[in-house]
Amino acid sequence: MEVVVFIHHLGMISLEIHRGFLWAYRDCGMLLDETPLFEPSLLQELDWSSNTVSFSPPISPCSPGKDLVLRPLCSADFNRGFFKVLSQLTQAGDVTAEQFTKKFEHMKQAGDYYVIVVEDTTVGQIVATATLIIEHKFIHCCAKRGRVEEVVVSDSCRGKQLGKLLVSTLTLLSKHLKCYKITLECAPNNVAFYQKFGYAASDETYMQCRFFD
Repeated sequence: MEVVVFIHHLGMISLEIHRGFLWAYRDCGMLLDETPLFEPSLLQELDWSSNTVSFSPPISPCSPGKDLVLRPLCSADFNRGFFKVLSQLTQAGDVTAEQFTKKFEHMKQAGDYYVIVVEDTTVGQIVATATLIIEHKFIHCCAKRGRVEEVVVSDSCRGKQLGKLLVSTLTLLSKHLKCYKITLECAPNNVAFYQKFGYAASDETYMQCRFFD
């Protein structure tokens, strides 16, 4: 029997409990639902046998661990602690459901953003996430370049090899998407970690011009 319980309005957002989950509706009727940011079959198509990092015990994108699921980000993850995990990496900001949905829709329409998450199904919460962004180039015969960003694992799930799993998955995904190379920025103390996946320090110096936090 399907039960829908209306709770209350928060500004332009309505909240409901539906099949045991908390859902948020925008004033335009948009549901924060299970629609994935990108096609989940892309993760199933990865050639995990070409992975260069060992896992003990063995885990993979299809089998990330007991009660864990690795999948594309979906808009309903706004209510599953997605920003709580991101805030363990950097300043995430006080983002509303409407802001999140607009950004999610933009990324999905662009088709070059691959945000993956690991969900702990026992509590229905996101415990890890990482992002692959595809840049389109004129160089190298109009090639594509991948960039790994925002790799973070919740404090509650450290030691479960999830960081290794996220990086391995996005590295293989970039190869599957035919990027000519993949890059990332990291702190000096994390260089050895990323070298396990085949990453090497370049001669280039990372520079930035920050306009706001």
